Amino acid sequence: MNFTQAAGLIYSELSTWIRTAIRYTPKLAVALLLLVFFTFLSRWMSRWVVRGLDRVSTNVSLINLTGAVMRVVVLSVGLFVALGVLGLDKTVTSLLAGAGVIALAVGFAFQDLTTNFISGAMIALARPIQVGDTVETNGYTGKVLDIKLRSIVIDNGQGQTVEIPSKDVFQKPIKNFSRIGLRRIELAAGISYLDDMANAQRLAKGAVAALPFVLSDHPVELHYRNFADANVQFVLWFWIKPTGTNPQMALSEAMIAVKKVFDENQILIVFAGQTFDLKQKLATSQFPDADKK
Repeated sequence: MNFTQAAGLIYSELSTWIRTAIRYTPKLAVALLLLVFFTFLSRWMSRWVVRGLDRVSTNVSLINLTGAVMRVVVLSVGLFVALGVLGLDKTVTSLLAGAGVIALAVGFAFQDLTTNFISGAMIALARPIQVGDTVETNGYTGKVLDIKLRSIVIDNGQGQTVEIPSKDVFQKPIKNFSRIGLRRIELAAGISYLDDMANAQRLAKGAVAALPFVLSDHPVELHYRNFADANVQFVLWFWIKPTGTNPQMALSEAMIAVKKVFDENQILIVFAGQTFDLKQKLATSQFPDADKK
């Protein structure tokens, strides 16, 4: 093959490419215009979704992620439409198949991560808890500091923060002490069989009701619940606000108040196996034949 023949083949090939390019120029222009249009559309859709979610959720991470996902989805649709205009249908099919395989592989490889993201999104939308709530979940109690997509951050009140995976919070029970705005504190103890039960009930309720942090519009309740081997057991309930009052401090102050008023009125708090009930011994010594009958 001489130089003239080689030059002719090159010229023929270049001519074919040029004619093809000229023929595809209108389609290429339309495809580029479509890409530009879908680019602006994706930005507009992303802002619209973000504004809509701002009204129903305070989770910034979820809002931004949803806006970004919407933008990618719209851009992907624009890319596929542009490729279809260019007649690259097989390329579109290959891209869709490849995207499906990649999504499946990523889903299996990061199953826990995906579950946490989905759970975090559901928590942000359903809002069973919010930042600032005092909650108990997965064995931890504290104030919610942050609600992320992957985890929930809680201040446990002991100088540490606890980060719990979102799927554990979403799948397990949650006690929210801030949702209703009230919290009931329970104090359990027992008194001697020789003490006046009605008098002990009145004294304990009055002592606890006088504490400044106890809500006056919710009565203090004391109920006897069991005749045990060495004492009469009771449970005392009172209500506080979950914000501004430490529950452990409230329980401690209530215990001090009940113990003080019982001591002043010679009422014995009995704990089986640990307390020597002098009243019971005195009664037995006064009536020695009582145990034989």
